Amino acid sequence: MSWEASALLLLGGSTLLLFLGLPVAFTFLAANLVGAVLFLGGEPGLMQLARNSIVSVQSFSLTPIPLFVLMGEVLFHTGLAFKVIEGIEHMIKRLPGRLAVVAVVAGTVFSAISGSTIATTAMLGSLMLPAMLQRGYHPTMATGPIMAIGAVDMLIPPSALTVLFGSLSGISISKLLIGGIVPGLIMSAAFVIYIVAQAKMNPSLAPDAELPGHRGWDRFRPFVKYVVPMVSIFVIVVGAMAAGWATPTESAAIGALATIVLAGIYRSLTVGNLLKSLKGAVAISGMLLFIIVGATTFSQILSFSGATNGLVQMVTGHDLSATQIVVGMMLMLIFLGVFVDQISMMMITLPIFMPIVQSLNLDLVWFGMLFLICMQLGLLMPPHGLLLMTMRGVAPPQVTMKHIFQAVVPYLVISLATLALVFFVPAITTWLPALLV
Repeated sequence: MSWEASALLLLGGSTLLLFLGLPVAFTFLAANLVGAVLFLGGEPGLMQLARNSIVSVQSFSLTPIPLFVLMGEVLFHTGLAFKVIEGIEHMIKRLPGRLAVVAVVAGTVFSAISGSTIATTAMLGSLMLPAMLQRGYHPTMATGPIMAIGAVDMLIPPSALTVLFGSLSGISISKLLIGGIVPGLIMSAAFVIYIVAQAKMNPSLAPDAELPGHRGWDRFRPFVKYVVPMVSIFVIVVGAMAAGWATPTESAAIGALATIVLAGIYRSLTVGNLLKSLKGAVAISGMLLFIIVGATTFSQILSFSGATNGLVQMVTGHDLSATQIVVGMMLMLIFLGVFVDQISMMMITLPIFMPIVQSLNLDLVWFGMLFLICMQLGLLMPPHGLLLMTMRGVAPPQVTMKHIFQAVVPYLVISLATLALVFFVPAITTWLPALLV
């Protein structure tokens, strides 16, 4: 079978199944079974597929995923995340669009101590959206910042999706985690600037809210009591990796233990919410590991069939510059983000993209951050963006899908501008990993 036919069968077939709505794991299981029979030799091929599947989830580099997810689950189920929001709210003085700004700042802090993008959006949506609507915020002003900052969770460590991406792409996980800090903070700052400017130009979108009546030490107590210790977890996790004292797995274990210990110190940890946190972490991690099995073996079969080498030679043989090729990749990722979820984007593209990137000798961390920002765009992309659906699930009835679609557009523009900035100034993502790792 020619490499063109192999590529059409494997890539085209898996993409079609995804568009038809088959779950990601089952899509690639089906593609792998067909590929093993055709390209690995029938029954022996199926046996090899089983062996490869086992090996794919035995990698030590995957162990940070459940630990990062557990951190976010503990913070959510113990209620400590809500205490963080309260501490930040007391610190921010009167400001146009103040509650929306609080949502962005709190979401940034929560992103630094949680590995779950959906958890950030669901938590902020459940807590802050009703408060903003009650105080007269327009639905677009209330929902936009919450969805936008939820997507930034993917960039600011710890991030389970970043660990998954690093494992599948072969890029250093610790460098990817640290490389996302600066673009994530740039994006958060741009969101705040936009909110303040919008609220100043049209105050009816975000009426002034009454400030909490705390003064003196009472104003600072929640921040010192809850926010500072939580941020210290982020410092410990990233600092241990950056200093070379701990691997990403060991850093994740330290972060998970510190989160549980803090919950115990605050007397928020009970057997019930600990079990809920563990169950949530197991469910999410099991899903991700099952997907890794399909993705890894799919890449192997695609390579064995000759489709990978054929596609790489076709792309590199057209006398296109590295810049043109990377731009084409980014456009393809943004297009896919309209239709499929982030994990599916990785499954479809990484087996093709990474050999091309390696053959062009591009900086892998820089390319990885471009890829992650494109996936972040996919979380916000109408009509099927995962965070749009999450917001619809937690929003009250007066917030319509039209409001949600309108709300997310300005933040998509800001995210695209950040993508362009990282593309033209690679040092934004590469200098910190080069300095620390």
